[in-house]
Amino acid sequence: MTEPAVPISRITYVGHATLLIELEGVRLLTDPNWDSHLGWVLRRVSDPGITVKSLPALDAVLLTHAHADHLSFNSLKALSRQVPLYAPPAVARWLHRLGYMHSVAIGPDERVKVGRLQVTAIAAKHLGARYMFDRWRSSANMYFIDTSSISCFFAGDTAITPDTHRIVREYLDEHNRRLDLALLPIGYAPWWKPGFRRGHLTVDDTLELFERLNARLLIPYHWGTFHHVTSGPFDAIQQLRLRLKSYWRRADVIILEPGSTFELPPIASTL
Repeated sequence: MTEPAVPISRITYVGHATLLIELEGVRLLTDPNWDSHLGWVLRRVSDPGITVKSLPALDAVLLTHAHADHLSFNSLKALSRQVPLYAPPAVARWLHRLGYMHSVAIGPDERVKVGRLQVTAIAAKHLGARYMFDRWRSSANMYFIDTSSISCFFAGDTAITPDTHRIVREYLDEHNRRLDLALLPIGYAPWWKPGFRRGHLTVDDTLELFERLNARLLIPYHWGTFHHVTSGPFDAIQQLRLRLKSYWRRADVIILEPGSTFELPPIASTL
C-alpha cells in the first residue's frame, strides 16, 4: 500500500518580518504587516509579496512583540479572528482589551500544538514596548517550530546572547537531530548608534547565530520593506551580499525577495 505523500514545506517572504511558514500542511503567519507606512513618516518601499486576500487558510499567527513594524492593527483586522493569535503574555492581554479575543498568551518555554506542529516560545533580547512609556509591554518572543521531522526557528527581533540558541540546540541534540531552517533578521548598525546590538542582530551577528544554531539553511528577513530612522531598506541586505562573498557557508544562505518562495528539499533530520 502506497503511503500518502508528505505535504510540501515552504517559506514565502511577504516582507519585513512577515513570513508565511508552511510545514507539512500547517500554515503559520509571522508578525503580519501590510501597512504602507510606519507612522506618518517611514514609508514602505516594496509592495507586500502576497496580498491579504490571497493568503491561504491559516492555522495560527505568531506575534513576537508590540513594535509597530511587527504588530500592525490594520493587518490584524484584515485577518480572520477564527485563527489563534499567539503573543507574549503582556501583548496578548493588551490585544484582549482591544477586542482581539482570539489572542493567546504564550510565555518563554511554553509550548502549544498547532495541528501537527509544536510551537515553543523563547525569550528574545529586545525591548519590544510599543511606546516609550509602556515598559510593561516590552517582552518579546522567538519561536521554535517542530513537526518531529522538520524544524524551524523564527527569531523576530533579538540581540545575540549566550542563551539565544540554547533551547533549540538542547531539544534537537536530545533527539539526535539538527535544526533544518533558521529564519533570522538582518540589521544595519550605523557607526553612530553603538547601542544597536543590545536588541538587534547585525549581519555578522546573524551569521554567528546561524552557526550557533547549527542550522542547515538560513533565510534572512527584516529588509527591503520599510525605510527606518537609522538605515535604508536595502543597507542590511547589501552588507550581507558583500559578506557572503567570503563566507564559508554561503551556499546555505537563501535570500528571498519579497513575494518569493523557497521550497524545502526533503530532509532527513539527523545529525
